Amino acid sequence: MELCAREKRRVHATLFRVLGSNTYMDDLVQDSFLEVFRSLRGYRGEASLSTWIDRCVVRVAFAHLSKKKKQGPHLELVHEPPANESSAEERSLARDATRQLYRMLDELPAAQRIAFVLHVVEGRPIAEIAKVTSASNVATKVRIFRARREIERRARAYPALAAILERPE
Repeated sequence: MELCAREKRRVHATLFRVLGSNTYMDDLVQDSFLEVFRSLRGYRGEASLSTWIDRCVVRVAFAHLSKKKKQGPHLELVHEPPANESSAEERSLARDATRQLYRMLDELPAAQRIAFVLHVVEGRPIAEIAKVTSASNVATKVRIFRARREIERRARAYPALAAILERPE
């Protein structure tokens, strides 16, 4: 239980960034910890515990994305971005950009989506993403490159999203 309490926020944040706003988020967090406990016997200590937990979270995200593709589209809420003294129009544009980004992410293969979000949104290094997704560094770089190229191509039609993607990292 201590492990759940300690890692719950990080697991939730990773799932939220990969999947976006999701009505099943609490279930997915729970599924992630079930995956952790089911595979606990296989943990050999070769990677840090947090990296190993991330691998379990990624497996749950992959499973959810593949099930979601089979079920078809599902309407979800997009949460209000923090006010931070921005105008109502700016908040509206940010919400719209977030919706558009997650629509685009929904159309990417799961491996590209997960690698892109972990690298671009969470800022994780390529080597860590490769380890978490059980892929090579080269395959991970290719997934990120292809996802970025596709999102940038589609973002040209959405000025609010294009403006966000053009900001320096």
